[in-house]
Amino acid sequence: MENFISKQDYSASIHAEILDAVTRADDAVIEVCEDRAIAEMKGYLTGKYDTDKAFAAREKERHELLLMMAIDIAVYHIFCIHNPRNISKIREERYKRAVEWLKGVRRGDIVVDGLPVAGEEIRDRNSDHILMSNPKRTSHI
Repeated sequence: MENFISKQDYSASIHAEILDAVTRADDAVIEVCEDRAIAEMKGYLTGKYDTDKAFAAREKERHELLLMMAIDIAVYHIFCIHNPRNISKIREERYKRAVEWLKGVRRGDIVVDGLPVAGEEIRDRNSDHILMSNPKRTSHI
C-alpha cells in the first residue's frame, strides 16, 4: 500500500511533533499502521469499488474523503500502540465515524462519488443478494 498516505498528509489531523513522539520517530511504525488501515478499508469497500485502483492513486489523484478516513484509521492504530487504554476521545470518535462511514458504503446507504467502481467479476463474487427461507415448521400428524 506504499505511499497512498504520505507523512505530510498527517499534518491536517495530528501535529508532526506528536506523531513523532508517539511513534518514536520510527516511520516503519507509521507504514505498518497505514497498511493495516488500508487493509481494513478494503474489507469494507471491495465489491462495490475497485480498491486496488483507488489505493494505487498518488498525490492529487487520491480521493480526499478516502484519504481522510484512511488517516483517521491509521492514527487510531498508531495511538493504540502508544497507550491503548488511554486513547483520546477524539481519536476514538474519528475512528468510529470512519468505520460507520465504511459500513454505510458497504450497505449502499452512501455512494462515494469519484471512486472507481468495481468490475463485474468483483461485483458478482460479492453479490448484494442474500438467499433466505422461513424457519422449518413441525407437522403434527
